Amino acid sequence: MMEFSIFQIMNIIGIIAFAITGALKAIEEKLDLLGITVLGILTALGGGITRDLLVNHIPTALKSISDMSFAIFGVWLALIFYKIFGLDIKNRYIILIPDAIGLAAFTTTGAMIAYNAGVSVFGIVILATLTGVGGGIISDVLLGKVPSVLRDDFYASCAIIGAVIFYISLLSGLSLEVSSFICSLSVLMIRIVAILYQWKLPKFD
Repeated sequence: MMEFSIFQIMNIIGIIAFAITGALKAIEEKLDLLGITVLGILTALGGGITRDLLVNHIPTALKSISDMSFAIFGVWLALIFYKIFGLDIKNRYIILIPDAIGLAAFTTTGAMIAYNAGVSVFGIVILATLTGVGGGIISDVLLGKVPSVLRDDFYASCAIIGAVIFYISLLSGLSLEVSSFICSLSVLMIRIVAILYQWKLPKFD
């Protein structure tokens, strides 16, 4: 029951945070209401759907109304903050902070699903990373951009590090609940530091 509870909490946090991120990206690109809603939902649910398909499960987002409901809730939160409270989407932190929260939460849910599926350490890292960055990749492709995860920032690397920390925590004898918490906290803190100090991986001309 504890494992289920932690997964659900992380999943809800990730969905709402990524729905806000996707909706704000859409607003920034001047999409209409339908475009904002679609982009927000796909950003929130795309990573989880990809993860579930890879472990041969029917995506949870297609079986339950709760995931879609939380995604729509996140989209409307973004619209409310933008239209009513005058959120300044030109401030890069407005999008980057909820995105960091979503990355941390979804990296953790991906790692948990991978662990329960009995895959190797490489499988854990791959599924955790895909869950964390999948929605962002889909949103960037729909906006006609090279996915930022492949081009800018220290982003997917945070998920990879978090997944490795998750696995090492389990090997150290820590419970799944504690390992999940450490993974989420690690990804969030690394991503925030990367944002503040503008960490980037090297490029080659």
